[in-house]
Amino acid sequence: MDFELARFNMVEQQIRPWNVLDQEVLDLLFVLRREEFVPAAFRAMAFTDTEIPLRIDGNDTGESMFSPKLEARLLQSLAIQRHEQVLEIGAGSGYMAALLGHRARRVITREIQPALAGFARANLERAGVSNVTVEQCDGSKISDTTHYEVIMLSGAVQFIPDQFLGRLAIGGRLIAIVGESPLMSARLVTRNAQDAFGSQDLFETSAKPLLGFPTRDRFTF
Repeated sequence: MDFELARFNMVEQQIRPWNVLDQEVLDLLFVLRREEFVPAAFRAMAFTDTEIPLRIDGNDTGESMFSPKLEARLLQSLAIQRHEQVLEIGAGSGYMAALLGHRARRVITREIQPALAGFARANLERAGVSNVTVEQCDGSKISDTTHYEVIMLSGAVQFIPDQFLGRLAIGGRLIAIVGESPLMSARLVTRNAQDAFGSQDLFETSAKPLLGFPTRDRFTF
């Protein structure tokens, strides 16, 4: 398989037409080798417009990588600056964290599944990404008091818990896929002042729910 041709076609036929026009983001997709973060059995699918199952050592984790165009669109929407610190929830393969790490000063990515945390850590180390730390823990609960310039929830939530909004620095941005299937949107929240937040739904999409996050109460009759 010609990986470089497949990478070029991915960018030109999937990602650029989906309104990803930030040249730094597009250039990064040629630098960071996506196929190195895909489970070996699915390497041939590394550049296809689909989610890729995260099956580790023959075991299905139930999780998957975002499609390439969704990864790129989310990264572009965050407009990360080089001095910023990022928190990601849901490490998966580590590829999204690697993209974030190439734009930011430091990234902490938290993964609830031990097998995925180990997979992400190994992928990042092999790729030489040294400013990303993988923590194996339940990322739905924040125990530290750090304020982050950027928070990314790499999966779907029914709503964004207040604890995550509280961990945003002034001027910080949080992005998540919010809603319930089949109605989900990528939502960007900005902390404009101590108690002032702005919110914008960017585009419709879908993703698997993040484990451990709260759901809205359902009424039964």
